[in-house]
Amino acid sequence: MTNATKLNAVMLIDDNEIDNLINQKMIESVNLSNNIFIHSGAKSALEYLRNIEKIKVGVENFLPELIFLDIDMPLMDGFQFIDEFDKLSENTKSFCNIVLLTSSLDPKDVSKSKKNNHVLKYLNKPLSQDSLRKLIET
Repeated sequence: MTNATKLNAVMLIDDNEIDNLINQKMIESVNLSNNIFIHSGAKSALEYLRNIEKIKVGVENFLPELIFLDIDMPLMDGFQFIDEFDKLSENTKSFCNIVLLTSSLDPKDVSKSKKNNHVLKYLNKPLSQDSLRKLIET
């Protein structure tokens, strides 16, 4: 990756800590971003985004340009996160791009993701250097 494609920040949302670690290391290996915000639950990630919105000045330094989101999580799943994400400010919604990163092979999940304007891509776990490069190219 060149510095031109380096993102200011990315966010990982997955209840599986090992998946978060693997994906973090993969993001670091391609030098995608220096700032990786990791959340083990969708609710804490939403709380983070809402708090950043309250700051108003310099939020671009703390808003993730890419959010890698697991679908199957307890308390709040990925699609519930997206429903709540839709209630955030237009600035946040236009700045952040959601990539569903999941082990789900359910065609209903794929179909539902394609119908959602906030979902940039649907990827299967784990991240790979190849999948990250292709993602940046789109």
